[in-house]
Amino acid sequence: MTKTTIPVGPFHPLLEEAEFFKIHVDGETVTGIDIDIGYMHRGHEYISEGKTFTQSIFLVERICGICSTSHPIAFVHAVEDVDNVEVPVRAAYIRTLVGELERIHSHLLWLGLAGHFIGYDTLWMWAWRYREPVLDIFETITGNRNHYGMMRVGGVARDVAPEAVPPLLETLDMIERKMDMIAKAAADDPVLKTRLKGVGILSRQAAVDYCTVGPTARASGVSIDVRKDEPRDAYGLVDFKSIVLDSGDVYGKLVVRVLETVESIKIVRQCLEKLRTAPGTILNDVKEISAGEGIGRYEAPRGEVFHYVRTDGSNRPVRHKVRAPSYMNIPTCAASCKGIPLADALITLAAIDPCYCCTERAIHVVDGRGARVATDLIRLSREKTDRLRRELHG
Repeated sequence: MTKTTIPVGPFHPLLEEAEFFKIHVDGETVTGIDIDIGYMHRGHEYISEGKTFTQSIFLVERICGICSTSHPIAFVHAVEDVDNVEVPVRAAYIRTLVGELERIHSHLLWLGLAGHFIGYDTLWMWAWRYREPVLDIFETITGNRNHYGMMRVGGVARDVAPEAVPPLLETLDMIERKMDMIAKAAADDPVLKTRLKGVGILSRQAAVDYCTVGPTARASGVSIDVRKDEPRDAYGLVDFKSIVLDSGDVYGKLVVRVLETVESIKIVRQCLEKLRTAPGTILNDVKEISAGEGIGRYEAPRGEVFHYVRTDGSNRPVRHKVRAPSYMNIPTCAASCKGIPLADALITLAAIDPCYCCTERAIHVVDGRGARVATDLIRLSREKTDRLRRELHG
């Protein structure tokens, strides 16, 4: 056998964003993976410290385009935690409604990509076709198909108009029928079973050791779900199941997401029903936030999003720390990919639904002599942009 190292990235057809994986193989068998992050750092935590709380909501929406309401929910939870801010019931239902619609569209997006990665383009076209009406729902409710701008400290920015509810329910009925079709295909299709069953197994113990979150953990038998473990907003007021399997393989991760989508449809229906009678207030007018510390957690489609905020009594955070689920899940590839054929490594990586830009950190910058230096990343970025512009245009 020939031992070698295969580089995947920082730019690769499978990677939607820049990340670098060194896959060590012995012949066709993966013996280890080294993961090098840091190609997509955008300085959100630093930028947030110069923004007001409301401005930071719009900022953290841009951490991830797919989780563009999960980060704002976790952030406002953290700010509200400082002063135990109470959120109106109607606003709680709207937050949960938007969060679960995002889970539906995120899981459908992943399902389509997973089908594409294994050459099953019919599944890709199915999933993305049925995802489009979900984005139309977002546009009806928020005015945007992405980056919804709904969250505010103390509630939400917009109400859901009663006349919008009937067409939304019709769309949900359609999506549920299609998800039932996809679920049956996942259960019966020999292509999916042959390609995904027994591939990239992450054991329960490994999932615990790596502090795995979300569907990646629940597919390995770890019953962890912020919606159940720490119910906020309307999650304590609606009925749903947390999907937990024990196979730990890529197929299990697919099944978890398909069944979670069905549960999310049930939650959205309950929220729409409750909004018929919920009181009309959608925002608790918070005048100021005291000095203190707050923690916000939310179950994003990929797993727990964690935001920490420290305040000084002004209208902006003095420290803002973000931990996205991919930061915990990506390292599990070192366990799930070891010993499998190289051909299975990339779908095993894709099965955690990684978002690379969410994981990025800037630890420190060193000069040519190895000495640590303080650097203004925004200034460096602007200077590089100006230099490239001059080189391109003369």
